[in-house]
Amino acid sequence: MSTGPGTDSAPAPNGHDEDIRTTALTGEPTGKPADKPKGGTFSSLRNRNYRLFAGGQVVSNIGTWMQRIAQDWLVLSLTGSSAAVGITTALQFLPMLLFGLYGGVIADRCPKRKLILLTQGVMGLTGLALAVLTLSGHVQVWHVYVTAFAVGLVTVVDNPARQAFVVEMVGPDDLRNAVSLNSANFQSARLVGPAVAGVLITAVGSGWAFLLNGLSFIAPVTGLLLMRTAELHKVDRAPRGKGQLREGLRYVAGNPELIWPIVLVGFIGTFGFNFPIWLTAFVNDVFHAGAGTYGLLNTLMAAGSLVGALLAARRGTSRTRLLVGAALLFGLLELTAALVPEFWLFAALLVPIGMLGLTVNVTANSSLQLATDPAMRGRVMSLFMMVFVGGTPVGAPLVGWVTDVYGARVGFLAGGAVSALAAVGVGFAVARASGLRLKIDLRRGRRHVAFVPRPEAASA
Repeated sequence: MSTGPGTDSAPAPNGHDEDIRTTALTGEPTGKPADKPKGGTFSSLRNRNYRLFAGGQVVSNIGTWMQRIAQDWLVLSLTGSSAAVGITTALQFLPMLLFGLYGGVIADRCPKRKLILLTQGVMGLTGLALAVLTLSGHVQVWHVYVTAFAVGLVTVVDNPARQAFVVEMVGPDDLRNAVSLNSANFQSARLVGPAVAGVLITAVGSGWAFLLNGLSFIAPVTGLLLMRTAELHKVDRAPRGKGQLREGLRYVAGNPELIWPIVLVGFIGTFGFNFPIWLTAFVNDVFHAGAGTYGLLNTLMAAGSLVGALLAARRGTSRTRLLVGAALLFGLLELTAALVPEFWLFAALLVPIGMLGLTVNVTANSSLQLATDPAMRGRVMSLFMMVFVGGTPVGAPLVGWVTDVYGARVGFLAGGAVSALAAVGVGFAVARASGLRLKIDLRRGRRHVAFVPRPEAASA
């Protein structure tokens, strides 16, 4: 089950630095064939099992986005505080930070389809519980906190299991395409969910959005039950044993193709993706609008993210230089959006911000999966999600406090600055590890900025 470097076996202890030197900023590894797109943008949908999975997920994802918008707006309505929205977001992602690696160990040990059936069912029940509390008029902010934390606990196992299950449905040849389509699926739902949530909140209240989200989990559970298990690609599960967490961490730490993308998405996930806090603050405090406008801004971001996902599905490679470049532009656009005075200019900038944010996510995700031994994939992806999503409990309260004290613009500005600086720092670190240096040539007709081999590396 192999299609590119590192797919089926751990990287060799010797010679790996040479491979990463040529891969990191210049392209494909020396002596290894370049990955090429197979079958176009939607090639992975040829697999019946994946079609069932994708169909169930799009319904569930619409419900998830409805609940996210309704949850943020409910907390803001109950408390009037952006920091409270940040606490809710932090509680939802705190379990990933605390227990994320354990979720990866469970995903590597257990049958993933059965595991996902369990987690999806439990997540549906949490949505129904919040719906009952809200529709009955008894909801308090601590109810939302508890529900958010419960969803986070289930996500600890659900997320790495779903990430690692993709290759079992489509095989390694369509893995990159399926990862991109999963993101396109999620972002397509993001186009619908916030808009529907905005209408429901305005017309009948948040409770109906929670109810529809709980019912939406019937779709993925049905899709999983209808799968043909004989058509799943066999992947060996990790045996039970001691020290599997440490083994996973050592594996990542010793592999530059894994550690640098994880470091970068850790910074961006912690400080650059706090949109529930920023957008609620901009809508409420800067533009003085309501839930419908909040839904519109989320929809515009989703439109950009969907474009980014479809472009990623067409690409045949996931290069580190693309990841670093997208992260840098993402941070710079956040800085710009924080400063623009007009609503429609701010709204328009959310489209490319969404596109670049999705590009960072998909590029890191697919490159990590393709560079990881299958027996380690659950642990590697849980570490990826732990730093990307689990960093939110660290960043969200801090960003929420900055936004409350200094205003929405300063909060957004700070997140963009951290993202841009992280991209620059990781870019230079990868270049140094790859034997490259930055060359600036301002002469006419020359490439003004480029990474070139250092003299000692070139002679070696």
